[in-house]
Amino acid sequence: MAIPENVMTNDDMAAIVDTTDEWIQSRTGIKQRYIASEKESTSSLGLKAAQRALEVADVLPAELDMVIVATSTPDNIFPSTASLIQAWLGANNAGAFDLSAACSGFVYGVNMASQAIRSGSIETALVIGTETMSRILDWQDRSTCILFGDGAGAIVLQASEAEGGVLTSVLRSDGYGGDLLCVPSVGSLDSTSANGHKFNKMYMNGSEVFKFGSRVMTESIPQVVAQAGLTLNDISLIIPHQANQRIIQSAARHLKLDESLFMSNLENYGNTSAASIPIALCEAVQQGRVKQDDYLVFVGFGGGLSWASMVVRWGVPKPEEARGSFVNRQRRQLSYIFAFWRQRLNRFNRRMDEVVNRVHPTRGRMIRLRRKIERHPLE
Repeated sequence: MAIPENVMTNDDMAAIVDTTDEWIQSRTGIKQRYIASEKESTSSLGLKAAQRALEVADVLPAELDMVIVATSTPDNIFPSTASLIQAWLGANNAGAFDLSAACSGFVYGVNMASQAIRSGSIETALVIGTETMSRILDWQDRSTCILFGDGAGAIVLQASEAEGGVLTSVLRSDGYGGDLLCVPSVGSLDSTSANGHKFNKMYMNGSEVFKFGSRVMTESIPQVVAQAGLTLNDISLIIPHQANQRIIQSAARHLKLDESLFMSNLENYGNTSAASIPIALCEAVQQGRVKQDDYLVFVGFGGGLSWASMVVRWGVPKPEEARGSFVNRQRRQLSYIFAFWRQRLNRFNRRMDEVVNRVHPTRGRMIRLRRKIERHPLE
């Protein structure tokens, strides 16, 4: 996982909008959140989380076959944030794409990667949930700006003969509720607003989304557990999307489960959208709440309206044992360094080509032709 350096407490929030620490905590359970600085981005946070995940898994960038980034706040419309991270890692053998399913995106991404592995088309995948929600918030709207924070989390999935990993998933969507949680963007019919909402700023009908989240968590958890041939008594930990503590409490109450069965770190991070489940998973592992062969449930919900749940049988080394070999650690660092200088060199060459083309158009064409011949010599 990776989080920004800047912390914004509820008291800090109260200096911006009409609210108080007591009001926020009583209604959401949030005490603070992390906010990205001007030097941090969705891709830079995702890159840090990705590098740490590769270190824990002791996987080289060249071994990756696929990079999936779940995000609602990409650096660009295109290229994808996944492509940027793939290049910075030096994962030259990997395909890369962004997945947009709002706060459900991480579970969708893990499902896509696991299905690709089971089909035999790939062996190793990197799935990242990364967000800078602060960039799309209306900081005058206290109903939304108090809820969200920035951060990233990542996991590595690998093919294995051993039983375990992702056992079953339930992915669902109800597009009829799309107007309840949205961010109008360049494709909106009205470039300045959509249905009266601000362009490029989040709008949320809080009460309706609250009811939706409580309902789908209560319904989808038993559904996905039953599909895995298990009962709720078999589940060691439920890691839900960290949206609101009262939603988690409502789900626990309706399912007649102890609230301690639900992982919650909402008070420290707020709602980090697609990053919330992997961040919570990382902290659960660090706290020793996840053990070998434990059955876990991931459940997310958000804009779309979308929701997703998943049962995972955990099977990785303990944190103190999951340290990459010295040789592979050095190889990863070399991959990052080589990728950095390769990008710098490519950009330099493109700028030089532009200069030559402006000054000597014919010479510029000859240079390009020579490079093409050098890359593909005649046999």
